Amino acid sequence: MIKTDILIIGAGPTGLFTVFEAGLLKLKCHLIDALPQPGGQCSEIYPKKPIYDIPAYPEILAGDLVDRLLEQIKPFEAGYTLGERAEELEKQEDGSFIVTTNKGTKHHASVVVIAGGLGSFEPRKPQLENISKYEDNGVSYIIKDPEVYRNKKVVIAGGGDSALDWSIYLADVASEVSLVHRRNEFRGALDSVEKASELAKLGKIKLFTEAQVAELHGENDLSGVVIKHNDDSKENAYLEVDSFIPLFGLSPKLGPLGNWGLEIQKNAIKVNNAKDYQTNIPGVFAIGDVNTYEGKLKLILSGFHEAAVMCQYAYQIINPNKRFVMKYTTVGGVEGFDGSKKEAKKEVVQSIL
Repeated sequence: MIKTDILIIGAGPTGLFTVFEAGLLKLKCHLIDALPQPGGQCSEIYPKKPIYDIPAYPEILAGDLVDRLLEQIKPFEAGYTLGERAEELEKQEDGSFIVTTNKGTKHHASVVVIAGGLGSFEPRKPQLENISKYEDNGVSYIIKDPEVYRNKKVVIAGGGDSALDWSIYLADVASEVSLVHRRNEFRGALDSVEKASELAKLGKIKLFTEAQVAELHGENDLSGVVIKHNDDSKENAYLEVDSFIPLFGLSPKLGPLGNWGLEIQKNAIKVNNAKDYQTNIPGVFAIGDVNTYEGKLKLILSGFHEAAVMCQYAYQIINPNKRFVMKYTTVGGVEGFDGSKKEAKKEVVQSIL
């Protein structure tokens, strides 16, 4: 059993920043996320898209924001359970909680914070008759380990950042990469589109635009796909493949959280925003895009604010007999659990007698 002070469900920007705010209060955090890496949508869906409303950053790429947050929280040594979805919440007699994932991993915490963005994510699957037959036998919706595709023939479908970025990356890993998109224009970052186009000219990526994967073939494991062009006058193409990776984005859903007895309003969790962003279950908080209240703004910076306020009240639950006096980091500095210390240089005033 994994034990921690605060269990954070969701490792997106709001969840990651919670680790920092909790760390300032000497509270340990552990994060659960269904995705294979921290960062939430910023890492999985649009890592190369610029964000313009993060304070002090006129412009920052979503992936770079995640990198900076991970650097910021490194001294606080958070734990991670990645690639698993929070399934069950059990309140204990002492007021603490046990959260169990879909893979049976149990976590025990005094406070649970739901920071799951828009909820857990499920892949948007193409409407192919026999696709479920090949799931885990040649069809994947998320790339967890690129080395799995070393010297393999891979077909990627999609027109966004994930499809472009993985096609570019796997061009140097797989023996053959084909990128299929139903339109001629891509929705990804311009530099990614240009890079993919250049690799196509060099023969390192086979590019199929205004087309889509129409059929999957193989006895047990996937062995081939049929690519159908939008223009019926063009012949279908048959490709021998080892892997088909449709990257059409992720569909957000509350999933099992919706069965925890939380007050739900329009697929979001209602919280007390007048005080602490606590849900109707004492000890369970919801922050970031997953919550709702009058005047709610679904912005990353709003999630950062909610995380800071929430941690102050979480401290009182975890340490009911202690009084915490908040100090600005400019005064108290930042002291990590790893022994590191950041603080402003002290001015030396020398008196002249």
